[in-house]
Amino acid sequence: MPWDPDQYERFREERLQPGRDLIAMIEAGDGLSVIDLGCGTGRLTRELADRLPHADVLGIDRSEEMLAEARQHARDAVRFERRAIEDIEGTYDRIYSNAALHWLPDHPALLKQLMSHLAPGGQLAFQVPSNSRHPITRIRHEVMRSEPFADALANRPSDYGVLDLHEYAHVLFDLGAEAIQVREVVYPHVIEDADAIAEWQKGTALVPIREALGNESFDAFLDAFRERLRAEWPGSPVLFPFRRTFVSARAPI
Repeated sequence: MPWDPDQYERFREERLQPGRDLIAMIEAGDGLSVIDLGCGTGRLTRELADRLPHADVLGIDRSEEMLAEARQHARDAVRFERRAIEDIEGTYDRIYSNAALHWLPDHPALLKQLMSHLAPGGQLAFQVPSNSRHPITRIRHEVMRSEPFADALANRPSDYGVLDLHEYAHVLFDLGAEAIQVREVVYPHVIEDADAIAEWQKGTALVPIREALGNESFDAFLDAFRERLRAEWPGSPVLFPFRRTFVSARAPI
């Protein structure tokens, strides 16, 4: 998918805070092997490395546009590679992923794969949006199912692969994970207006829609999307509460 780092960074601080909260959940250690799945612009990869002294940190992402930004944060023990999350190799003491795993289906199978790449006692920590019941999701799906967009978007998934909180706990327990933590946090973002919400979505959730429609049809989609957003969030400023699921677990020793 053609990601736009500049569009993504328009809400930099709002996007960074959950990632920093996730970094705070990472257990410290010396000389660890660390991977950041879906590293994006690499800013959080660098902050993760700063938290873990003498760690060897690898950030991976499938977007060359994002990696072009990320490589400015590279140093001797921090490097970046173009690779899909599903194609990771090797064993790591810490697996970190901020707002990336929700793009992948079948999270029970995904967690099994990721746990298999943890060293004994290693930690998996990730954060994903959990907005399936949020008005923004309903509105996006309504426009996707409307004409003239429905046919082109018929094969696009209507929801991400995010599980309920208790499902993550059960899956990890069944995989033999220890020190399981699962919680949801609501970030009450105050932003300018409904059009700003559309700009937020352009940097993430609307990226695959733009890819499927092409620029001209996407402009029409965006007009219809904005119209419904303005009806849902009139006035200025508006409260845009964003729910996120945080998960942490350790591999048995």
